[in-house]
Amino acid sequence: MKHRIIWLLCSLLFSITPLLAAQEGPGMDFMRSTGKIYVVVAVIVVGFIGLICFMFYMDKKLTKLEDQIINHGKS
Repeated sequence: MKHRIIWLLCSLLFSITPLLAAQEGPGMDFMRSTGKIYVVVAVIVVGFIGLICFMFYMDKKLTKLEDQIINHGKS
C-alpha cells in the first residue's frame, strides 16, 4: 500500500513539472518573477496531501465499522 502512495505522489510531481514548463508566456513570467507560482503549486500539493490523508482516515473508520458488523453477525 505504501508503494502505491509513493508511486502516486511521484507520478503527480512528474506530471505537474511538464505542465508548468509548457505554459510559457507573459503571465507565467510574471508568476515566476514574483514567486507566486510556487505558492500555487504548494497549495495544490497541500490539497492533494489533505485529500489522501482524509481518504486514509475514512478507510480506517469504514474498516472498523465493517469489523463491528461482521463480529455482531457472528454473536
